[in-house]
Amino acid sequence: MAVSIGVVSVIVTLSAILTYFLAKILRVFHLISKFAGPPALPIVGNAHLLKQDARDFFLQIEDWVNEYRPKTGGRLRLWLGPVPVVFTFNCRDFEVVMGSSKHIKKGYVYRFLHPWLGLGLLTSTGQKWFHRRKLLTPTFHFSILQNFMDVFNEQSVILTKKIEKFADQSEPFNIFPEIAYCVLDIICDTAMGKSINAQGESDNEYVRAVISMCDLVQERMKKPWFWPDLLYDNLESGKKHANHLRILHDMTTKIIKERLQEPPRVLDGSDEDVVAGKRRRIAFLDLLLQMHREDSSFTLEDIREEVDTFMFEGHDTTAAAASWTILMLGRHPEVQTRLHEELDEVFGDSDRPITADDLQKLQYLNCVLKETLRLCPSVPMIGRDLEEDCVIDGKVVPSGTLVVLGIYALHRDPEQFPDPEKFDPDRFLLENSTKRHPYSYVPFSAGPRNCIGQKFALMEDKIIIANLMRKYSVQAIQSFEETNPLGELIMRPRDGIYVKLSRRK
Repeated sequence: MAVSIGVVSVIVTLSAILTYFLAKILRVFHLISKFAGPPALPIVGNAHLLKQDARDFFLQIEDWVNEYRPKTGGRLRLWLGPVPVVFTFNCRDFEVVMGSSKHIKKGYVYRFLHPWLGLGLLTSTGQKWFHRRKLLTPTFHFSILQNFMDVFNEQSVILTKKIEKFADQSEPFNIFPEIAYCVLDIICDTAMGKSINAQGESDNEYVRAVISMCDLVQERMKKPWFWPDLLYDNLESGKKHANHLRILHDMTTKIIKERLQEPPRVLDGSDEDVVAGKRRRIAFLDLLLQMHREDSSFTLEDIREEVDTFMFEGHDTTAAAASWTILMLGRHPEVQTRLHEELDEVFGDSDRPITADDLQKLQYLNCVLKETLRLCPSVPMIGRDLEEDCVIDGKVVPSGTLVVLGIYALHRDPEQFPDPEKFDPDRFLLENSTKRHPYSYVPFSAGPRNCIGQKFALMEDKIIIANLMRKYSVQAIQSFEETNPLGELIMRPRDGIYVKLSRRK
């Protein structure tokens, strides 16, 4: 009799668990089915429809956006296997998700950055993210960013000299990798205080590892069969990943240990290097080491996570923004002429370094860069895993849903940006931008999880563009579409950005 009661108890318990999960699944299915989207198959959902080629996938997303914007106002439903997805490109939906302090968990594919970046500011969530964000915010204060301006100027001037060999030639050249190496030099110097000379020695082991690691992570994100660690670690891509990871972590760890052996640097930049006879530069790493000295709970491992995160976030994104800006200037000579006039008004024919005061005067450059980031956002879409229900368009989006925020499509909303495909920097003049919805333009995300380094990135890009355009005129030989942009983790041109360069007289 006791055995029978035990069996009944097990059956009742299992039935209750099964009923709970079945009810949960049916609820999710019922709620998600209220959103329009392409027909889905059992088990695989819409996964069979997704194009594997990165360019084809980007064009497929554009087709869906054009189809569903007039039908739904800017959102659609997909199923990735059993995972419900709401893909939105509506500014009001963006405000609901981005503006909330509850919906801050990054999408599943961000976990493929964990081996490199750990659980730093980009990849962490919950209380760890809130604590880390509060801790790191002061390191991006404007007064600290000004310490980096020497690096921005020096490396961008090296870039202008390096590409001089292409000036006044009949053949175009690919400017994208040249800008990328410049940005890599800047980010290594400002993050770690380490010069790697990527512009002079692009075959450097660390340089190759950074570039290749970014490519490998993006490849893994879009190939679900690469997702299981046990399989990936034994593939050729996985073995390359492990090798690059060793190089990257060894470099960061070595620099942290070396810096710990030195006397702490004065963080106002006033201390002198007695041997070199010049002021020592402050790097992001110095600020983190000071935090470690003041609070031992912020460990050396935490420092490595944040330095690596800064290297990753500050490399491809900034290089892409500067490169797309050059393309847009090369495609629109009337805009380029106005920018040259502004630069001449501020600098004349001098070649002096750019100052913070100069950047305040370069208002048209600011509009040019903002309009480029509207049409070519460095991060074209981001994902959030909902840990709680939320309501968009009067419908409940259940917890467990992946909400994909399509920034590239959002920035092309004709209600917010009339004639959205036209490149028009005047959109960002003060009188033209104040009435737009606050979440209609979010190249650096928005809300509590916005990009902590956006001021750094904008300052860097402005100085690179200003120093290039003070010396040269550019003519683009491709349209934006002809560069075959890839809307992956970072929006990059598949076929480079080819321009003709002319010295300014």
